[in-house]
Amino acid sequence: MHRLTLADVELIRRTPGRSLLLFLTDRCPVGCAHCSVDSRSDSPSIRDFALFEGLLETIASQPELTTVGISGGEPFVERRGLTLTVDRLRAAGKDLVLYTSGVWANPTIPAWIPPVLRQTSCVFLSTDGFHAATIDDDRFVRAAQTIAEAEAWIVVQVLAEPDMVTRAEDLLVRAFGAVHGRHAELNLIPPLPYGRGAALFGSRAKRSAWDFAPCRLLAAPVVRYDGIVGACCNEQVIMGRGPQRLRLRCCSGAEATAAIDAFRTDPVLNVIARLGGGPLTCLPQFADLADRKFGSVCELCWAIQARALPLGDRSDRLVTALAAFDRDNWVAALESSRSFELTAPVAANVDGR
Repeated sequence: MHRLTLADVELIRRTPGRSLLLFLTDRCPVGCAHCSVDSRSDSPSIRDFALFEGLLETIASQPELTTVGISGGEPFVERRGLTLTVDRLRAAGKDLVLYTSGVWANPTIPAWIPPVLRQTSCVFLSTDGFHAATIDDDRFVRAAQTIAEAEAWIVVQVLAEPDMVTRAEDLLVRAFGAVHGRHAELNLIPPLPYGRGAALFGSRAKRSAWDFAPCRLLAAPVVRYDGIVGACCNEQVIMGRGPQRLRLRCCSGAEATAAIDAFRTDPVLNVIARLGGGPLTCLPQFADLADRKFGSVCELCWAIQARALPLGDRSDRLVTALAAFDRDNWVAALESSRSFELTAPVAANVDGR
């Protein structure tokens, strides 16, 4: 089993067709106050295993797909689903990336967990002040050491708050001493104002459509355990909110395959993924968005979806033509075109975030 670092995972996630996320369960016993998907100990989990196995076959059968992320909720509360997933997808040659809180790291580690970890290339292990009430330092250290013993690379995911980062660094030193860099790295993430986090974290500064970079996360769709397939990993979309255009309900593996293909080939989504939302505001049906401000690229994307043709509709030749551009030739076209009514500052800001 080869290990994947954070840089490896990020590159794969941003390469169209190479990865997707399997959302294994809504359930999680940790109960942290900032959970962006509002997971609870009594949230739903897999009920229809026939459907779930069909979804796994869909994922396993995609030849261009190299890597599958497994998240929730807490994947380790869904033992049957997790072991089935790991066995099927590893047999198909897929690399696996697990997202966990480490809540499973009891003083005696359950015997079924190390074999799962040994088939995993990377584990994102979360910790911060919100987890600490349920997952104390001893439990986190046991989780980290168990993952390292399985020879999976550890990415400790922590909110970008100085005290929380310091605590995470101290925990890694406690787990591995001076050689912690041989086993793990940190990934500092911003707080997300979704789910229960909406009550804790303020809204972000608003920007124009042209100020947002392309949304590379559209390169990796999400498959939920219950058959819902989403265009991206936005937490609200995963939980059934936002535009219906970003989410399809599937009753079989074949329908899931069709849904994944529909998201990957949709012209509007391809423009947002390759160029950003700004270029679409040059077209009549999206022109009103040019003067609006948005708190995130997701907010901009949702506004675009509300004005777009149905998913997969390619009858708008201008949108379809835009979708054929990549970032480099789009910028070159802006610089060389005198007939395109864009100002120099807009063209210069095309890579702005």
